[in-house]
Amino acid sequence: MQEPSESPTVLFERIGSTAVISLNRPRVKNALNCAMATALGNAVHEADLDPEIRVIISTGSGGNFCGGADLHEVAADWQIISAERPDWGFGGITQQLTATPTIAAINGFALGGGLEIALACDLAVMDEDAYVTLPEVTRGIFAAGGGILRLQRLIPRRLAMEAVLTGNPITAAQALQWGLVNRLSPSGTSVNVALELAQDIARNPVEAVNQSKLLMHQSESFGSTWDSDYWSLNDAIATRVYSSPEASEGLQSFIEKRKPNWQR
Repeated sequence: MQEPSESPTVLFERIGSTAVISLNRPRVKNALNCAMATALGNAVHEADLDPEIRVIISTGSGGNFCGGADLHEVAADWQIISAERPDWGFGGITQQLTATPTIAAINGFALGGGLEIALACDLAVMDEDAYVTLPEVTRGIFAAGGGILRLQRLIPRRLAMEAVLTGNPITAAQALQWGLVNRLSPSGTSVNVALELAQDIARNPVEAVNQSKLLMHQSESFGSTWDSDYWSLNDAIATRVYSSPEASEGLQSFIEKRKPNWQR
């Protein structure tokens, strides 16, 4: 399905030290095609490389987060994974691990692949009237973009199993109660609340924040916290963080009973 040439599939806005990336195919509820996957993946990658960007927010334009994969293109056997970077996975984001913290600002609905994009983010804010779902089984297909893999890690297993096997929607209230999202926002304000959360993160030194995030993700594949591999990774990252100028300033400011002066 072709887009008007004047309409980029992804919008990029810099607000202070936060990048706000908006999916922009509102005519089809931001359903994801190859062009959008490429643009989204590139936008996230470029923001992650920018030292002035501390947090990346993903959201949807036109009132909805994302309607998932563009099934018209799937049915036509068109490629919906970025041809440039297939290793980044669905949407150019579900297998792209960034050092920069990411927040999903969920508005309207996040269906199928749309929820998978949100699940790939580190944190999530959701409008109180929004909902999310993995409806793939109702169409005889499979949530192959990380939905099944990640949902069961974020909410109780039996609740995840019900959501996956029935395709039933998850309301904002349920999402908050189950731990699927961090905060709810009044209707239409998910980006604003996500920006507040981003500010809470960005006031802390970048090395400590980014390395803490990476340790949480990279240690997921380990078994017990008693395993030696677990502690080897932990110690390597601790050495990196504790040798940084920010760590020295943080400890010195504590001793001197003053606020730390982080160098941006």
